[in-house]
Amino acid sequence: MIKIIFDRDTWQEIFGSIRKNKLRTIITVIGVLWGIFIYIALSGAAKGLDNGFERQFEDVAINSMFAWAQRTSVPYKGFKTGRSLQLKLEDATILQNQIPSIEFIAPRNAKGVFGGSEGATIVHQQKSGKYPIYGDFPIFTKIASKKIYDGGRFINDNDILLDRKVCVIGEQTQKELFQKNDDPIGKFIRIDNIYFQVIGVHKYVPGGGFEGEGDVFIPFSTYRKLYNTGDEVDWFSIAAYDDADVVKTEEDVKAVLKKTHQVHPDDERAFGTFNLGEIFNRIIGFSKGMTFLSLIVGIATIIAGVIGIGNILLISVKERTKELGVRRALGATPREVRLQIIMESVFLTLIAGIFGIVLGAFVLFGIDMATQNLSDFPYTNPTVPIPFVIGALVIMVVLGTLIGLIPAQRAVSIKPIDALREE
Repeated sequence: MIKIIFDRDTWQEIFGSIRKNKLRTIITVIGVLWGIFIYIALSGAAKGLDNGFERQFEDVAINSMFAWAQRTSVPYKGFKTGRSLQLKLEDATILQNQIPSIEFIAPRNAKGVFGGSEGATIVHQQKSGKYPIYGDFPIFTKIASKKIYDGGRFINDNDILLDRKVCVIGEQTQKELFQKNDDPIGKFIRIDNIYFQVIGVHKYVPGGGFEGEGDVFIPFSTYRKLYNTGDEVDWFSIAAYDDADVVKTEEDVKAVLKKTHQVHPDDERAFGTFNLGEIFNRIIGFSKGMTFLSLIVGIATIIAGVIGIGNILLISVKERTKELGVRRALGATPREVRLQIIMESVFLTLIAGIFGIVLGAFVLFGIDMATQNLSDFPYTNPTVPIPFVIGALVIMVVLGTLIGLIPAQRAVSIKPIDALREE
């Protein structure tokens, strides 16, 4: 078998057969090429979308959500409809203890974030402005990490324990309140007429919740003293474990909060939630669906192309009846004739597949170059994993071998005496 594969005469006969049917061979090979091209292009495009969303949410826990209190819409236990609810610090402990799927929970307060509130007045020397201000615990960075520039830090446990008047400002805040080359770390600013020391400057990261470029973060304990909020909490940022059912966790959070705050179990308006994990899972599902669709379409097109190659070889065998008869009369065994036809089928399939992969790679490279500077659309690095490409080539070789068996068997069935009688 090895001798036949590397035999020069065998390959001369294969190329001679291809040259005799150039146009027909090219048209049929394009079918296989188009199939692998579709697979590579669609799979790579789906992977680019997947990579884009992973980059968009790389600083946020995948299974994260937000929960906040609203007004009741169903009367319950003597309470009327429309009762205003308020989350409390103790709710965080209750949720953590009663819902095993919760990994982290961060109580958060904010001013100037939502439409009904105005930001804090922040002053540095002769410059001032209004900026959103957050009261946070250090655990918040376990849910949505904060990129702090060198030399600075985020809020820590001692800041909470000692009610320190320290703050982390945003890039925009630094740009608008400080001179260009003035390092804000260690400097003091006034937040609503109270002096705070700047301990860090954070880089704005899209997808982290409600935050923006000008946000200011202070310890939760300091925030409640500054604005006299006591144990009140505006909302909870929650992260479930990676293997947890994030939809079930959201339902459990609502159920526990309803029970804690004496709310009717069927009241769907009492507590609001935004499930980032569910959205992320839908995006991942869409991406996997695209990959699966590309696989189905690609394989179907490849099979159609390979069948076309089999038809060409059947025609070729019929046209070469006399040639095959002479070879059989001169001593060629059925195994050698069969192997030559199969080799021709595999060769055409493999060549078409390689060209399809190269063409698909060029298209993905072009898409990558065109989307590199997109900041408002989650798309990056459209690629196809090497094992997928190798797997596609293996499938093509197998299909080429199988489809080649049909014309090969036809060639073997030709009797030398009958072949020599044909004109």
